[in-house]
Amino acid sequence: MLKTRVIPCLLLAGDRLVKTVKFENPSYIGDPVNTVWIYNEMEVDELIFLDIAATKENRKPNFKILEEIASECFMPLSYGGGINDIRDLEKLFKIGIEKISINSYAFENPDFITQVSKLYGSQSIIVSIDIKSNYWNKYEVYTVGGSKNVKLKPVEWARRMEQAGAGELLVTSINRDGTWEGYDINLIKMIADSVNIPVIACGGAGNIDDFAYAVNKGGASAVAAGSLFVYQKKDLGVLIKYPAEEELKTVLK
Repeated sequence: MLKTRVIPCLLLAGDRLVKTVKFENPSYIGDPVNTVWIYNEMEVDELIFLDIAATKENRKPNFKILEEIASECFMPLSYGGGINDIRDLEKLFKIGIEKISINSYAFENPDFITQVSKLYGSQSIIVSIDIKSNYWNKYEVYTVGGSKNVKLKPVEWARRMEQAGAGELLVTSINRDGTWEGYDINLIKMIADSVNIPVIACGGAGNIDDFAYAVNKGGASAVAAGSLFVYQKKDLGVLIKYPAEEELKTVLK
């Protein structure tokens, strides 16, 4: 088995599976439950589902679709989107979600991360950090689906979240999302070198060689991708896919 986890990161908008480019223009991909069935057959390492509409629409997670997803999912499952209450976590864990991902609410209430970590253990919580490079190539943290610049430096925020009790960090480059241009290795390395918890690289993967770059050059502990796993190729139609383990072994150890 590979030591490096290779994770499809799937985007929900309510009960629909979608994909974005640079966090904009979500395109319909298909039914999330059907997608889970396919990934079960492919024996993927784990899945991450992020509801990109929940926080923007100021609503709770869609527990109905998440229960359907969890009941069909045979691999570890993480979920993020619209979580701001311990009772939400209790419901999510009860239906079979193993890890929860917090983004916007971590900024609004950092103590929530500590509370969750103490109640359920740090292994149960991922802090998701969305980052954009500005005109001067300076990195800044964004929340609310990439729409709100919170004027934080990524390294500073990553360290604060590690201290608060996060077990992992999901680091996504907004500039690279859906572009197939490869991960922002400088960004991944900058954060991975500053913390002692696993960093999941996300945003921009265009082929499996990009996984190796994120791990070997960026220091990521795991890699996540969206477009690469839901499209045939760039600018081509939808195809749910995942590399065979033997193929991944050619670039990852």
